[in-house]
Amino acid sequence: MKLLRLPQELRSELKPPLGTLYSGNGAECIIAMQDDLQSAPKVVAVGDMTAFYLLSSSARKPDLYIVDNKTKRGPTSYEVQQKISENDDYEVIEVDNPVAALTQDLIDEIKEVLASDRKVNIIVSGEEDLATLPAILYAPLGSAVIYGQPNQGSVMVKVTSQKRKIAKSIMDKMIEEN
Repeated sequence: MKLLRLPQELRSELKPPLGTLYSGNGAECIIAMQDDLQSAPKVVAVGDMTAFYLLSSSARKPDLYIVDNKTKRGPTSYEVQQKISENDDYEVIEVDNPVAALTQDLIDEIKEVLASDRKVNIIVSGEEDLATLPAILYAPLGSAVIYGQPNQGSVMVKVTSQKRKIAKSIMDKMIEEN
């Protein structure tokens, strides 16, 4: 199975937000981006807290959310885990994905889900942070991919052909392992 590993020198490219940074706590960020979420063909949440706030809000619910039951490298609270797992409307898919990497399985699941009308929760054993890149690459144009920017707020990437090129460029620079 193919694995893309993020080399140390590429990490600095992922520090700045890939989209618009909404400052504040999770709930405030979701409220601020509500209008954009309503018009998006697909909404993708990457990260437990991002998924939690989207699922808890009156905003549009995500079509796909990708979680690893951790936040800032520690376990999420019981409340967060409950909210993330109590959604009967979502199919659950479990995928292994190591830290600082993207497995072909995770990339393929994201691509397949975003090409369908299914509502899916992908639970990652390992780390889901880099799932933002294939989500941007495979979500329909105009979609919103949302992820947390630690200690700052939430980032919403409005999928455009330019944002896809950036995501693909980063993935192309990752080290391919078998």
